[in-house]
Amino acid sequence: MGNIFEKLRKVGINNFFFLMIGMIVLARFFPEWGTSSAPLPLKSITGFGIVIIFFFYGVKLNPMKLISDLSNWKLHLVVQLSTFLIFPLIVLILYALFGEPDSYTWLGVFYLAALPSTVSSSVVMVSIAKGNLPAAIFNASISSIIGIFITPVWMEFMLPASSMDFDLTDTFFKLSLQVLLPLLIGLSLHHYLAPWVGRNSKSLKNLDQGIILLIVFTAFAESFAEKMFDGKSALSLFTLGALMVLFFLVMMTVMHFISKGLGFNDEDRIAVLFCGSKKSLVQGAVMGKVMFPDPVIFGVILLPLMMYHALQLLLGTAIAQKMGQRKMKKEDFDLA
Repeated sequence: MGNIFEKLRKVGINNFFFLMIGMIVLARFFPEWGTSSAPLPLKSITGFGIVIIFFFYGVKLNPMKLISDLSNWKLHLVVQLSTFLIFPLIVLILYALFGEPDSYTWLGVFYLAALPSTVSSSVVMVSIAKGNLPAAIFNASISSIIGIFITPVWMEFMLPASSMDFDLTDTFFKLSLQVLLPLLIGLSLHHYLAPWVGRNSKSLKNLDQGIILLIVFTAFAESFAEKMFDGKSALSLFTLGALMVLFFLVMMTVMHFISKGLGFNDEDRIAVLFCGSKKSLVQGAVMGKVMFPDPVIFGVILLPLMMYHALQLLLGTAIAQKMGQRKMKKEDFDLA
């Protein structure tokens, strides 16, 4: 039992996970603390925090390692197409069949579908399932960079169908300043700062999480203050949660058959399964703050992503553990 809790802690079911839930509860009862009229300039603080997050993310990336990992191009292509093409297309089909016009919830579902893969939990789950770890690290890292360009393009495609204004050029400009430029500067300083970042990784992780918590709090505070969640029943939230479970399982199934059809070995197939089905809460929160400047709407758009994030951790860990145990038994049998 202790081993299970340790694995859950590694992929994200930890203090930060519960603090994130706490931020929503705090925003529900004290929304005035997180609005634009609050005494503390939280909007400016989180804007600066986004720059810090991506600067240090760039420092952590090893340029030479990324270049050397390009050789397994077929696997990388499948993961990236899954993340940025197959997932959004599945949601578009479901939206055409069941979607409601001007629904911010559906917009949030599409937003999560267009986001890049998460880094830490993808890598940990591939490790637990005993898959191709270098490929997982490469794809999760590259996905984060590609998403800066692809996610806004997808949202430009989707948003004209809603009542929201969306300026793609302005969004690219803001993302370049707040996300891409700090990342590239950090990447160029990898050789000089990587050792310091390694020594202070725990403090930097706490800083990242603190910024994300502020973004979540302010987004939901504005939404609660403007009563955006009024009228949403427990049944509608349960239905949304069930839909997120369905998305995750559908993507895992699609990735399984694609990787099997392409003849991938077990290690590569595991990397495809877990990297292609994950979505990044960190990038969703920080990029969304730039792409959706209206914090009232942003809280509603962020809700599907937060639910998917929690469910992908729970379901993904269970699946990864089962696959890892099965692989160990197979290896023991082969040795015998």
